[in-house]
Amino acid sequence: MNRPHIICHMVTSIDGKVTGKFLSRPECEKATDIYYELNREYNRNDASGFICGRVTMESSFTGGWYPDLTRYEPVENKDDFIPDNLSGFYAVSFDPKGKLGWKNSKIIDEDPGYGDAQIIEVLTEQVDGRFLAYLQSIEIPYIFAGEKEIDVKIALEKLKNLMDINCLLLEGGSIVNGYFQRVGVIDEISLVVAPIIADAEDKPLFMDSTLSEFKLKEIKQYDDVVWMNYIRK
Repeated sequence: MNRPHIICHMVTSIDGKVTGKFLSRPECEKATDIYYELNREYNRNDASGFICGRVTMESSFTGGWYPDLTRYEPVENKDDFIPDNLSGFYAVSFDPKGKLGWKNSKIIDEDPGYGDAQIIEVLTEQVDGRFLAYLQSIEIPYIFAGEKEIDVKIALEKLKNLMDINCLLLEGGSIVNGYFQRVGVIDEISLVVAPIIADAEDKPLFMDSTLSEFKLKEIKQYDDVVWMNYIRK
């Protein structure tokens, strides 16, 4: 397989929603704790890092900060940028137009499942050349995977071939999960189900999904919370 093994790992409501106010309710605390415990276990044993979309990365890590691009001379070419000193554990950011403002080349977070992860930006050719200069200035690697929209298969092939990444956790949100589901590259699904039903406007596990089949590999119950691990048929 010329791409990393992909495990979609998410907390969901009973009705399969993954974002919304329900996540901050007391009923979700235990599910969230189990989710992070499993995240750390995956990263110790299998995964080389995790993938999130722009919205999830912004809400979890960058907080909406963005650099002053007028300070940078634009990089004109659209070649991949991969510093020599990369190693270990990766935070792969699907950021098509380059809208995330990182202050460091690695995630700063107290949780060992995320802290010190090397950031990788996955971009399209729509990105501002000054953003590329900014990424180079703080040694954040980036790869191109598409002209206007990210081509998931190209991105995964590059992550495998250029950085030797063999397994990644796909951790949303709904839009980027849908990208992966529609092109059939999700190998496992790890769901921690909280005992709550979400609001109608909350987002589903996969946005604009298509029909695909999985089989149940493992299931565990933690009081009112259930963890289910599915593998592709």
